[in-house]
Amino acid sequence: MSLQALKKNRKSNLKVLTEKLEETQEKRSFEDDRFWKPIRDKSGNGYAVIRFLPQVEGESVPWARLFSHGFQGTGGWYIENSLTTLNQPDPISEYNTSLWNNGTEAGKDQARKQKRRLNYISNIYVIKDTANPDNEGKTFLYKYGKKIFDKINEAMNPEFEDETAINPFDFWEGADFALKIRTVDGFVNYDKSEFGTPSAFLEGDDDKLEELYATEKPLAEFTDQSNFKTYDELKAKMERCLGLVVDDDTSFNPDEFTEPKEPISVTTEETEGGEDTLQYFQKLANEQ
Repeated sequence: MSLQALKKNRKSNLKVLTEKLEETQEKRSFEDDRFWKPIRDKSGNGYAVIRFLPQVEGESVPWARLFSHGFQGTGGWYIENSLTTLNQPDPISEYNTSLWNNGTEAGKDQARKQKRRLNYISNIYVIKDTANPDNEGKTFLYKYGKKIFDKINEAMNPEFEDETAINPFDFWEGADFALKIRTVDGFVNYDKSEFGTPSAFLEGDDDKLEELYATEKPLAEFTDQSNFKTYDELKAKMERCLGLVVDDDTSFNPDEFTEPKEPISVTTEETEGGEDTLQYFQKLANEQ
């Protein structure tokens, strides 16, 4: 390309480079080999046994909590971490509130399609992985949804007085977790997943536990500000994806907006099952 052509096409080049940058970031995130993901068979079922591991030194809890949005509008895909993770205002959340409160069922339906999704990330040790035995005996990061986190919460806060509370992340008094995945009415189901009897991990051998502990990965990076776009960047992408009409000199106001084109709803086993929905949508976007 000549210098004159480069100068003439610089605006379109910026757009192309921006799209390629987003594509590169999405593919990198989706292919992160630090993460373990259970594999399901042709019938949609899967089985594995894992152990949730304690927080690394310097961190207060053994999980990172992330909110994200993933949907396709008429102007493209919106696949982003939500600033509500950091207790900051987020344009999609504000816009969804406006849709929900506008008094129409159409507004509520669209807000549902664009709702934020909750995931957690923890360090785990894979004890048994029927579909991929090579993963056994290794530590990974594991991203999971609210349904599995509810199982953790139930173990730590039992409902009945004859049940003993356990800390599933504890090396000495925690418990193995049998991950039992079924497909029920077309959706991923974890209801049969359960913690076993509390036991010392690796027989409580301090040397082995110390060696294992050193392989865990910090979780703070996932909620670091650098992993989130700014409010203005997210607002601009939201407007582009949803086809919102906003005057050039007018900033987006969640209480004053032009009715957008309806986003395309994506309903799959993955999204309803509480698995890694953000990465799933990234995969769909990459395949377009």
